[in-house]
Amino acid sequence: MGSILIISGSPSPAARAGVLVRHVADELRALGESTRVLSVRDLPTVALLAEDTADPAIIDAVDAVAAADGLIVASPVYRAAYSGLVKSLLDLLPSGTLAGKAVLPLATGGTQGHLVAIDGVLRPLLFAMGATKVLAGHFVLDQMIADEHEGSHVRPLAAAALGEVLTGFAETVRRRRPAAAHLTPVPLTG
Repeated sequence: MGSILIISGSPSPAARAGVLVRHVADELRALGESTRVLSVRDLPTVALLAEDTADPAIIDAVDAVAAADGLIVASPVYRAAYSGLVKSLLDLLPSGTLAGKAVLPLATGGTQGHLVAIDGVLRPLLFAMGATKVLAGHFVLDQMIADEHEGSHVRPLAAAALGEVLTGFAETVRRRRPAAAHLTPVPLTG
């Protein structure tokens, strides 16, 4: 079975982007997908910024991206741009790592004006990094994500819209998996 990797550019688990990432992971698991979250903030800062591709944590992160069938890149939007954490990790990927994978950009932001970051900045970055199948992104306003004082959850209206996007993404990932991943092993008899 293949997997979906969620790259989180959230500065903390309690930040709205962190709440969104947890929600997305739970939704994908409910759809039967094997899902892993890679929080870039948890990688060693010096190794990440120095592009130390020999660091074990960096090797694991790059390997996780390479092994995933589908990739979600989730980032808060600051001043119409994605998180620097996201860019730092993407810069470490060898050429061609994103080719053939279904990639879904997700973003959170304080105003509708931040929506332009998906199509104007994040999707072009992913294509420039070699992704060949970048789906239309999805944006969630910060006000549609309840903070920790309200129970840290995606509000129902936003959750419903996001659910449709994630269902479509999971279907795209399933269609793009190698044929061998769809086969059930048959025991050999002798």
